[in-house]
Amino acid sequence: MQSLFFQGFGLSAGLIIAIGAQNAFVLSQSVRRNRPLLIALICASADVLLIALGLTGVGSVVASSPRLAAWAAWGGALFLIVYGAAALRSALRGAALEPDHDALPGLRELLLGTLAVTFLNPHAYLDTLVLIGSIGGQYPLEQRWIFGSGAVAASLAWFLLLALGGPLLAPLFRRPISWRLLDAGVCVVMWRIAFGLLRDRWPLM
Repeated sequence: MQSLFFQGFGLSAGLIIAIGAQNAFVLSQSVRRNRPLLIALICASADVLLIALGLTGVGSVVASSPRLAAWAAWGGALFLIVYGAAALRSALRGAALEPDHDALPGLRELLLGTLAVTFLNPHAYLDTLVLIGSIGGQYPLEQRWIFGSGAVAASLAWFLLLALGGPLLAPLFRRPISWRLLDAGVCVVMWRIAFGLLRDRWPLM
């Protein structure tokens, strides 16, 4: 059971810990001390909703069909391999995050911006509804929610880390080497999970 929790945790962490619009937005507002906890809770709550929908909707449909489950496993593994390769490429190329220091947006603008970078991001749906949902949907109901709780825990931990540690993290992640190491770790996590999926479908691996 613990392995399922940490598999969900590792998959979710690998998917959300990357340079992107949402993380840059959360971190930049955290550096400015502009309601970072509110933003983090909105982002984490959105992930809870999407992961739950994936596990009960897409995941359930996939789990009910062995053929769909097989396609989901192979498709998920392929996606993870490509995603890991992209993270490796980013690690090799290097990147840096430079949060803005313009005037602080008001509460309304802040909420709209948070919702926009969350729900207008196609990767959010791909990561939660499709990937996490379909992989988690292959397990029995009780195990599925253990897997999902690990994914949710990773999301909550990451956004709280950005919110509470933003002022400390911002100077660190202005250094390309920090993102190189982070992206390299994402690559390792993604490829390890992909290998596990392929090994389950192809025991000789």
